[in-house]
Amino acid sequence: MKISVLQMPVAIGVREENEAALRRMMDAAMKDAPDVVVLPELWDIGFFPRPLEKYLDEDGARSQALLSSLAKEHGVNLVGGSVAVHEEGAAENRSYVFDRTGALVASYDKTHLFSPAKEDRFFRKGDHTAVFSLDDVTCGLMICYDLRFPELCRRLALEGAEIVFLPAAWPTARIEHWRVLSRARAIENQIFFVPVNGSGAFANGMPLGGRSAIIDPWGECLAEADDGEAVLTVEIDLSVRDEIKRTIDEFHDRRPELY
Repeated sequence: MKISVLQMPVAIGVREENEAALRRMMDAAMKDAPDVVVLPELWDIGFFPRPLEKYLDEDGARSQALLSSLAKEHGVNLVGGSVAVHEEGAAENRSYVFDRTGALVASYDKTHLFSPAKEDRFFRKGDHTAVFSLDDVTCGLMICYDLRFPELCRRLALEGAEIVFLPAAWPTARIEHWRVLSRARAIENQIFFVPVNGSGAFANGMPLGGRSAIIDPWGECLAEADDGEAVLTVEIDLSVRDEIKRTIDEFHDRRPELY
């Protein structure tokens, strides 16, 4: 499976500019004929302008229409990062996943909200996990701060995820945490882990750290971006997982009755 990640430059509160950047970078990525394209967190409006209500996508209709059309146009699976959605009177930090036909195959609302930035005061917490299939490969989905909660990634692995995608808006100030924890999630769960950050800055001016990556189940970084705009494309060999699981069968050796 060939994966492309788009480390997009995200403009705060300027949806049209971000949509134009997405189209341009999708065109660039498709030159390498990927099977899956992955976007960063809140690529539509950034993290996050105030007042938030002014920038929300009602029922996610605009974002879904655009992402679905791009997936269908390019014949590619699209893990749509996340977007700011208004639904049932609340704001959701939501990811949509589309298959090659443009059909919606999964959605996920961020479950761990970053209280130091008061995200939990503006968005509603998600209440479900997301495991889905792309080209017959079982995948899972997390968003940004979820990276710090290993229980969530382990649950996705136990449900059969071979690849876990992590759209994010992660700051430069904590980028070493990003790199270490991303490798840890891959190693401890024997999965391919794909953390996708944005470039640019938060609404408060704090810079985003970039360093999007594609990491194999040994924790080897197959590709990593710097902190600016970037497209990374890597063809992963899913059979690597079989060798690793034979070498160290940690899921067989687990003691869940003690945890």
